[in-house]
Amino acid sequence: MSGQLFEKNCNQEGSVTIENYNSSLKDLWNGFVSKSKNGLFLFSRDYMEYHSDRFTDHSLLFSCNGQLIAVLPANIDNGVLYSHAGLTFGGVVSEVSIKTPVMLKIFHSLIKHCKDLGIKEIVYKTIPYIYHLAPADEDLYALFTFNAQLMARNVSSCIYLPGIRKFDDNRKDNIRKAKRNDIVVKESFDFESFMRIEQETLSERHGVKPVHTVEEIKLLAGRFPNNIKLFASYKDDVMVAGVIMYESKNVAHMQYAANSKEGWNIGAQDIIEDYLINEYYREKKYFDFGISTEKSGQVLNLGLIKRKENFGASAVMYDIYQIIL
Repeated sequence: MSGQLFEKNCNQEGSVTIENYNSSLKDLWNGFVSKSKNGLFLFSRDYMEYHSDRFTDHSLLFSCNGQLIAVLPANIDNGVLYSHAGLTFGGVVSEVSIKTPVMLKIFHSLIKHCKDLGIKEIVYKTIPYIYHLAPADEDLYALFTFNAQLMARNVSSCIYLPGIRKFDDNRKDNIRKAKRNDIVVKESFDFESFMRIEQETLSERHGVKPVHTVEEIKLLAGRFPNNIKLFASYKDDVMVAGVIMYESKNVAHMQYAANSKEGWNIGAQDIIEDYLINEYYREKKYFDFGISTEKSGQVLNLGLIKRKENFGASAVMYDIYQIIL
C-alpha cells in the first residue's frame, strides 16, 4: 500500500487496532522504533527490559489497515497506565507520515482499551521536542482534546550546539584550573570507579542512591556501546570526575555526572563538559544536561540549574500529563 493511499484510508476510513506487546513482537517493535520520527534507543526492548522485574509491562502496538503506525512503551501499576514509569519519558512513538487525525484515533483507541480493562488513569510522559527527528507533537494536541491535565513540568537545561554560546566566568575559571592541574579527559570503561564517585556524591549531598546499579550500567553500556559512554577526568591516572552520556541522533544527554572531593576543587567535571560540548559532540544538535527540578517540578534546584545555565544552556520542558478515565 502506498503511503498516500494509506494516509487517505486511515485518516478517513480506517480504524486503529491495539495489540499488547509480547516477546514474539520484539523484532517488529525494535525495527519500528528505529525508523520512527521520535524514537530512540531508550525505547528498544533491549533497554526497556533490563528492569522488567520491577514493572508490569503493558506496552502497546497500534495498527491501521494492517499497518503498524505507532507504539507506546507502558506499564501498569495499581490501576494506572504509565508511559513508562521506568523511563525518563516515553509517549507515543509514531511512524514518519502519521497525521493528526490518526493520532486522535490512536488516543481514542488507547482510552477505550484502558476503560475496557478497568484502568482509571493514564500518566503520559511526553517526548521532549529536541529528541524528535521530525516535528512530532500530534500527541500534544490529542492530549488537549481528551482533556489531559498537566501534572508535572520538569525543567531541563539544553545547549543548541550549532549556535553561539558563552560560558560564565566561573566555568571558565574552573576549566583553566583543571588545565593547570594537568587534568586529562578521555573516554573510559571503568564504570566501577565512576559509580563509586557517583554513589558517594549522591549520598553525601542528597541522601539518595543512583537510579542504576553499576551492574545495570555495565549491562546497558554493553548492549548499547554506541549510545552509552563514560567520559572521565584523571589526575595522576586516578579518576576524579566522570560523566555518563546517553547519545541519540540529535541529542547528547548527560545521564550521570559526579565529582570526587578532589575533583570538585580543581574543575575536574567542568573540563569534561567543555570537551564534550566544544569538541566531541560539536556535530550534534543539542546537549541536554537533564532536569533540575524536584516534586513534579514544583521545586527548582537553584544551584544545580545555575551551574548548567552558566554553560550557556536554556530551558526545555519534560512534561507529564494525566488523563482521568
